[in-house]
Amino acid sequence: MSPDLDDDLVDAIRSVVAGEPDFVANCANAAALLFERLPQVNWAGFYILRGEVLVLGPFQGRVACVRISLGQGVCGTAAARRETIVVPDVHQFPGHIACDAASRSEIVVPLLRGDRLLGVLDIDSPVTARFSDADRLLCEQVARLVVDASSD
Repeated sequence: MSPDLDDDLVDAIRSVVAGEPDFVANCANAAALLFERLPQVNWAGFYILRGEVLVLGPFQGRVACVRISLGQGVCGTAAARRETIVVPDVHQFPGHIACDAASRSEIVVPLLRGDRLLGVLDIDSPVTARFSDADRLLCEQVARLVVDASSD
């Protein structure tokens, strides 16, 4: 991904979340921008923590899994570990949950406010090894923008 695309995307997300305290609204606009502007992506969205389960939140793409337990699949594992997970080939990830058979690689970033887990940002691609370290940094920045702008 080019630095210009990164800067434009970050600026666009910063703009749509500025002054908006609603977490779900901010997730919705961020998902739309990520899906629209990131190349080779077939799903971009959020899962929101409800008790001990991640529940489908705002997203762009095909119909998705609605509930994911902590520790299950890439999303549940990233949430449980509270760390970003980049999976070059989802078929090599033990316990991968295949919501869309077209997905080949995935990145999941936990949404954290201090020690409190709010959910995860999840992006899938139909291309194996789609997500680079630069993508990880970008997605982590987007996650911070959404969490910091929102009051829950």
